[in-house]
Amino acid sequence: MKKILIIEDDKEIAELERDYLEISGFACDIAARGTIGLEKAMSEEFDLIIVDIMLPGIDGFEVITELRKKKQTPVIFLSAKNGDIDKIRGLGLGADDYMTKPFSPSELVARVKAHISRHETLTKRECDVIQAGSLVIDKDAHKVTVADKEIALTAKEYDLLLFLAENPNRTFSKEVLFDRIWGMDAIGDVSTVTVHIQRVREKVDMRSEKHIETVWGVGYRFS
Repeated sequence: MKKILIIEDDKEIAELERDYLEISGFACDIAARGTIGLEKAMSEEFDLIIVDIMLPGIDGFEVITELRKKKQTPVIFLSAKNGDIDKIRGLGLGADDYMTKPFSPSELVARVKAHISRHETLTKRECDVIQAGSLVIDKDAHKVTVADKEIALTAKEYDLLLFLAENPNRTFSKEVLFDRIWGMDAIGDVSTVTVHIQRVREKVDMRSEKHIETVWGVGYRFS
């Protein structure tokens, strides 16, 4: 049974989410404060987390910021804040989805199922192979193939693709990617990220499969 953590201070909304999810076969845990929700998220294993933004203690943005330092659990923001700035910020911090209140409970359940399924399909953390459609990354062999054809990548192109593929549906800014991939050995500036993203796309994308998405104004993500 998949386990969902609901971080929501409105008791009626939290119970509504719980009831619909439990009817659909999920086990649910509710935290009414951001601090308690973060503690649960860090100390226990959940298949997905639903979090409000406006919470007592610490807000939803702080919750996901701390969570993403250690875990890649799928996160859906469910908030009354419906401005584009809040959505962009939430996705930029690593949320997988953003829904606004009032919401359709059945749509929420559908999105929960979709994100858990996608996370399980694309993220094979205990395996040495990552596969997304016809793209296969063999970490042991340090080899990338598309439609069974091996693709030649430079060391940084491979590192960039692997990092994004190991964190599916999470959006990273150019600054973060530059720091993670180039790190202390970095020479140049963040514009090199854009160049490398384009090179990787040219090598691994097919007409019917686009793996690296641009989230305008935020960064890039592997989908």
